[in-house]
Amino acid sequence: MFPEWTWIIGFWIGAAIGSFLNVVIYRLPRGLSVNEPRHSFCPSCKNRLSWLELVPILSWVVQGGKCRQCGTRVSVRYVVVELINASLWAGIWWMYLSGSHTDGDPVRAVAYMLMSACLVAVVFTDLAYYIIPDQINAWILVIGLVMNLVMILQGRPEAWTWGMPSSVAGALCGVGVLWGIAFLGRLLFRKDAMGHGDIKLARGTGAVLFPLLAFASFGIAVTVGAVIGLGIALGRKSSEEPGEEEALEEQGPESLGSLLRCGLGYLLCIDVIGLVMEGINRSRGNKALPELYQRWFGEDPYDYEGIEEDPKVDLTTIPFGPYLAAGAIAAIFLEQPITVAIRGYLEQFATL
Repeated sequence: MFPEWTWIIGFWIGAAIGSFLNVVIYRLPRGLSVNEPRHSFCPSCKNRLSWLELVPILSWVVQGGKCRQCGTRVSVRYVVVELINASLWAGIWWMYLSGSHTDGDPVRAVAYMLMSACLVAVVFTDLAYYIIPDQINAWILVIGLVMNLVMILQGRPEAWTWGMPSSVAGALCGVGVLWGIAFLGRLLFRKDAMGHGDIKLARGTGAVLFPLLAFASFGIAVTVGAVIGLGIALGRKSSEEPGEEEALEEQGPESLGSLLRCGLGYLLCIDVIGLVMEGINRSRGNKALPELYQRWFGEDPYDYEGIEEDPKVDLTTIPFGPYLAAGAIAAIFLEQPITVAIRGYLEQFATL
C-alpha cells in the first residue's frame, strides 16, 4: 500500500505514541487521570513541559536525560519506551503496509500497532508494580472486537472461527487457558498460580490474534517464562531472607469460589462493563449507575491507593504479563511461519 521507505513514518508515529505511553505508565498505576491535567509535567518539580521537551527521543537526548527546568535526572525508561514502541510500529508498518512481500492489510496493521502499544505499557507497569491496569486490558479487548467487526463487514472468511466471530473465539481461548492454569494451580498446589490481570490480558490478546495465533503466543509465553523464570528464581532464592516467604503467604491463596466467580465474570466481560459504568459515575461525580464491578469482584477498579513504588513480593514471584506480551508480539511478527506450521501439522494429523 505504501512505498517501503514509509516504515520511517511508522517509526516516528510509534515514538509519539510511546511518549503518550509514558504518561499512561506513570499515571494509571497511581490512580491519576490520563486526561487531567492535559499537559505533561515533570514528576519531580511538577512544572509543565514545553513542546521542546516533548519531542520523542530527541528531547531526552538533547537535554542529557535531565529536566530542563529543575535539572533532575529523567529516568531512561522514558526514551526506552519511545524507542521500543517506535521499533514495533515500524516493524508492523513494514510487514503489513509497505513491505514488498505483502499486499497490505491495514485492518490488521492498525489493530496490531494499537495492541503492541498497550503491551508496552503492560510490560513496564507489571515489571515495576506487579499491576496490569484494567483499563489497558479492556482497550486490548475492544481493539480485537472492533478489528473483527471491520473484517466481518469486509466479508473476510478469517473473521469467523468455530461458527462465531474469531475475536470472541480467541478471547474465550485466552480466558480458558490462563484461568485453567490458575484453577489447576489452586486446586492441585493450593497456591495462586496466575494473576487476574494476566487472565484478562490473555483474553484481550486472544481477541486480537484470533485462536490460532493466540495459542501460539501462549505457548511462547510459557516457554520463555519457564526458562527465564527458573533462572531468576534460582538466583533470587540464595538471597531470600529467613521468614520472608512465610510472611508473604499469611494471606493465603484465593478461594476456589472467588476464582470461579471471577472466571465467569471475565467470560461475560462484566469487568469491562463495570469499568465503563464506574468511569461514567466518576466523570459525573455521582453513583447514578450500579457499581457492577465492585459488586461482582469486590474491589474498586480505580483504587490504586495501595500502590508501592518498591513493592514487597515473594522473591521468587515473577510477573507473567511481560511474557504474555512478548508472546503476543512474537506471534505478530512470526504470523506467517506459525500459521503455516500449525496448519500443516493439523492437516497431517487429520490424515492419520
